[in-house]
Amino acid sequence: MTSIETEIEARAAGFDPARLARIDRHFCRYVDDGRLPGWLLLVSRHGRLVHACAYGWRDVESQLPVEMDTLFRIYSMTKPITSVAAMMLYEQGAFELSDPVSRFIPAFTDLRVYLRGPANKPLTVPATEPVRIRHLLTHTAGLTYGFHRVHVVDRLYREAGFEWGTPAGQDLAACCDSWASLPLLFQPGAEWNYSVATDVLGRVVEVVSGQPLDQFFADRIFGPLGMIDTCGGTADSLRRDGRGCATPASRAVRRRGSCFVGRGLPPLRPHAGRSGPA
Repeated sequence: MTSIETEIEARAAGFDPARLARIDRHFCRYVDDGRLPGWLLLVSRHGRLVHACAYGWRDVESQLPVEMDTLFRIYSMTKPITSVAAMMLYEQGAFELSDPVSRFIPAFTDLRVYLRGPANKPLTVPATEPVRIRHLLTHTAGLTYGFHRVHVVDRLYREAGFEWGTPAGQDLAACCDSWASLPLLFQPGAEWNYSVATDVLGRVVEVVSGQPLDQFFADRIFGPLGMIDTCGGTADSLRRDGRGCATPASRAVRRRGSCFVGRGLPPLRPHAGRSGPA
């Protein structure tokens, strides 16, 4: 376990050092029992670093330890970034939250909703209202993920090539068209389900802004905020030792098989639950 120099003593910042150490011991077990390869934990108050600790490996095969400048894949934490991008355009009057998604992605016209039946012969009914921008923002569109493995429609996603990645050669626009061709789990707005809704929202951002999503992020969010170590790229296009954002060989963020990385952020796994909003 590696300790990192802090900016203020824990008690002076209102923390109990013994309880902070308890957090370290707790997460050390995640590495020791194989749940995580490594982690970096930071606690700050009023902009001053109070507690910092790293444990485990940034590269298990090479036995390279996690350090203060290690880059982590941020998985579904790209969702709030995409939502911020969408809300920036909303503030500019580019769309209303009630706008149908089909205004920007024509494939979302005349959607069907799963009613019953097996994956090889599902019975569907017409959607009673369109999927709207607000449904994408709140995961109430009726979309899903193939990796859920709970519903018949989840299986249809997997059979179409969408489980942990996407079919080869499909960019974000093509993926959205494919998802629109599959039945929804439920009528738009009727229920909640963690899904590719934010990916579709990212495509709306592309259409409205006229920019690839990763470029919009860089120009409008990461650059102005000084987030110089957050970027998009495939696993192969990023430097193997986990330092520095490599330039992607392609617009990798436009495929679900790609990743965003950020410095000093813990790795997150996609959440497959269905009980409440992300």
